[in-house]
Amino acid sequence: MKKEKINLLGAGLIGSLLAIYLRKRGLDVAIYEKRQDWRQVDTSGEGRSINMALSYRGWKALERAGIKDKVIPYTQPMYGRRIHDEHGDTFFQPYGKENQAIYSISRNAFNKILLDEAEEQGASIYFQHKVEHVNVAKREVTFSLADGSSKNIAAEVLIGSDGAYSALRNAFQSQLRFNFNQQYVSHGYKELSIPTTPEGDFAMDPNALHIWPRGKFMLIALPNLDKSFTCTLFLPFEGYKVSFENIHDEQDVEQVFKTHFNDAYNLMPTLLQDFKRNPTAALINTECYPWTDNNTLLIGDAAHAMVPFYGQGMNCGFEDCSILDGLVGKYGTSSWDLVFGKFQKGRKPDTDAICQLAMDNFVEMSDNVADPKFLIRKKIEARLHELFPEEWVPLYSMVTFSEMKYSEAYAIGKLQEKVMDRVMSDPLITQNWDSLDYEEILHQVVVAGAV
Repeated sequence: MKKEKINLLGAGLIGSLLAIYLRKRGLDVAIYEKRQDWRQVDTSGEGRSINMALSYRGWKALERAGIKDKVIPYTQPMYGRRIHDEHGDTFFQPYGKENQAIYSISRNAFNKILLDEAEEQGASIYFQHKVEHVNVAKREVTFSLADGSSKNIAAEVLIGSDGAYSALRNAFQSQLRFNFNQQYVSHGYKELSIPTTPEGDFAMDPNALHIWPRGKFMLIALPNLDKSFTCTLFLPFEGYKVSFENIHDEQDVEQVFKTHFNDAYNLMPTLLQDFKRNPTAALINTECYPWTDNNTLLIGDAAHAMVPFYGQGMNCGFEDCSILDGLVGKYGTSSWDLVFGKFQKGRKPDTDAICQLAMDNFVEMSDNVADPKFLIRKKIEARLHELFPEEWVPLYSMVTFSEMKYSEAYAIGKLQEKVMDRVMSDPLITQNWDSLDYEEILHQVVVAGAV
């Protein structure tokens, strides 16, 4: 392999993992990051360190990079959703088969593990390098530094792993024939917290992702290793009675929580401080094309930022790294344009599919999970999977517990949805779901071409 220097923009989760992969190929890797080294500062009060949910695709990418065992001790398994209704009652919805789980992990702790490993593997990391300009045709990058000076580099290979507001993607927009679609959803989010009990234990079920679904808004909570929970409040920015625009003071905050999340409110002694201190952030979905030009590439959120409602943003980005590494292994580094072109062509349909699924899943999480007919629907799908484990795999399992191409899972899921809509149209379905002809339901999907 040729020993070109690979320059990465962005030292977040995706950039750090990609650096590990590239170093293991023997390539010279440098990462440039606009922020200061957060491993050396206290970030606990930032209010933006939303927990990540690691699932099968992410784990496989970590395993292939040889770092899975270093990450496991920092994770907390969640075997399903714990739904909280407005009366304070809860019920559990398993994610998949017994012992199938997604894993909660602190973003900052995770990023530290990956950065430490990237450095250990020999990657150079330059913090406080803010991109001011990229010349795509010359692969030249101008940075501004913390001391007010500037720095220029000329890259042989340049990869933008710099997230949803990517500087490299901005350069593509101004310098290439570039298609770009950006959509802010109507909701924003704010991070909150549930501390440990006075006895130092978890205040709720530690092995579930907790959801308070309330139609147009919701609260979720993920467990931490220190036995606290990181909570995220999703509200419309405006246009509804319960929205960020209608919360003016502490009394409004308390009223919303006492009315809609009372059992959570009783566990949140720092609610008012958290609400005031932590920023309200937007949720964005981006699609763009092309991802590559002249030995440059967009990867992860820079190429396909998605809303967080399928828990696949990070997992998808990690899978990007694994797939790109496989192509480097197959085609070598004599032609990066070939490698990047193959990556773009193979990956784009899948990232389009998961971005759409993430948008769609907000309705399920915020509204459907509390609907009794939806629960019956899930029971029917679980029974189908139990009776025909190879022929009927629920969409969530295809996405979360396998490496099936997202686009294939999306297509099969649409066929399953069409059949299940017919099944659920029976007005007596809540009484007779257990005595359905399950072979006939499967046959309808087979006829439709799903399997």
